[in-house]
Amino acid sequence: MIYNQKYLIIMHFQISLQEIMDFKSSYFCWILGFIQVIKPSVIGGFENAASIARWAQQQGKMAVVSAAFESGLGLSAYILFSCYLELQNADLCKVMNHELAPPVAHGLGTYQWLKEDVTTHPIGICRNPCSGLVEASVANATQLMQKFQINHRSIRRTFTEEQALRHQLIVNSKDVSSSIKVLEIGERIDDNVLIFLHGFLGTGEDWIPIMKAISGSARCITIDLPGHGGTKIQNHSGNGAAQETTLSIDIVADVVCKLIEQITPKKVTLVGYSMGARIALYMALRFGDKIKGAVLLSGSPGLKDAIARKIRRAKDDSRACSLVAHGLQAFVDTWYTGELWKSLRMHPHFDQIVSSRLQHFDVESLSRSLSDLSIGRQPSLWEELKQCKTPLLVIVGEKDGKFKAIAEEMLNELSDGKSEMVEIPDCGHAVHLENPLPVIRAMRRFFTTLK
Repeated sequence: MIYNQKYLIIMHFQISLQEIMDFKSSYFCWILGFIQVIKPSVIGGFENAASIARWAQQQGKMAVVSAAFESGLGLSAYILFSCYLELQNADLCKVMNHELAPPVAHGLGTYQWLKEDVTTHPIGICRNPCSGLVEASVANATQLMQKFQINHRSIRRTFTEEQALRHQLIVNSKDVSSSIKVLEIGERIDDNVLIFLHGFLGTGEDWIPIMKAISGSARCITIDLPGHGGTKIQNHSGNGAAQETTLSIDIVADVVCKLIEQITPKKVTLVGYSMGARIALYMALRFGDKIKGAVLLSGSPGLKDAIARKIRRAKDDSRACSLVAHGLQAFVDTWYTGELWKSLRMHPHFDQIVSSRLQHFDVESLSRSLSDLSIGRQPSLWEELKQCKTPLLVIVGEKDGKFKAIAEEMLNELSDGKSEMVEIPDCGHAVHLENPLPVIRAMRRFFTTLK
């Protein structure tokens, strides 16, 4: 409820369970049906809250913003957001030719519960002596946010974000010598080591947010896979013939295996996305003595049909040639127009995600990884999947129809009783980028089952 478009009316009330029970049931149900109470901090932020509020207003419901225990800074944002919803409701009523309802009283009274605040100047929420209503000044909230200063006297402890350690490891495997870029977060313990493998065009940096969320209970390590980012490869001959070095899945898996041997003598858990998921599954099946579990995000055991593999090889070889011929920028721009990335294109940080795909300095090696690691050259693992003894967590996006079908078929083939499939809502192929929180929860639950 906006008061002359300058003030917001605040409601602050407490109601006991007994008082709720005393309501006439029909009246109480009408209240529940008429009011849509929204807590932005609980449902994932203002974007989600705005979508819910718009739906409620279109249905003729009252959209009420309700605060958790917020600081003055947080409540200032809530005040401006509530003001925005009121303006949005007025516009909707005009478009839909509905009569504008009286202003809403939003539940932002939690400011009264806090003895101290993080702001140097208190937020201006008080009772209007003329109207008797508790009001918040929209202008005051705007000013507080623009000129926010921390009240250091109210700060008891501060926390510094954990930084990833970055270093290079030399790995010699078969005919290939690799200088692997490694990023590491968490205590250096051998009992619980997680290795994260990115997808094509990605780097280890993609995993940093998820690693930080999990590193409190595990040693989290990610790498730039051969052909990507800061990892450099060459063959052992040292005669400059690096251009002829293949990056087949068995070569890359062997490189990762040798890397694990340098890191820990114990078994590790693999987490892989897309191309990284295919590598992780290959290693879970072929190097089971080193892998205690694997999380596969949008992954596949390969193509069953020989003709389909031949067609896919030709497509990826053509794409690899295009990458070299036209450059990385043009390739990336074209790559993300595909149907697989439809939901990712709606992500608010899509442009930043695409920009991060340009951090590859050896386009020749990148194109070689696209060709050599093509799913058309990967052996089909469907038959081996039936004998899989390594627990698997298969994660897919709700909107990724193709890989949902693959995941369901994979679960039908697995008979160990320890593997499971989790569908992540509101996202497509890039589940860890589009909706990371449910991914993290699923991973944590799965990790606790591994021995």
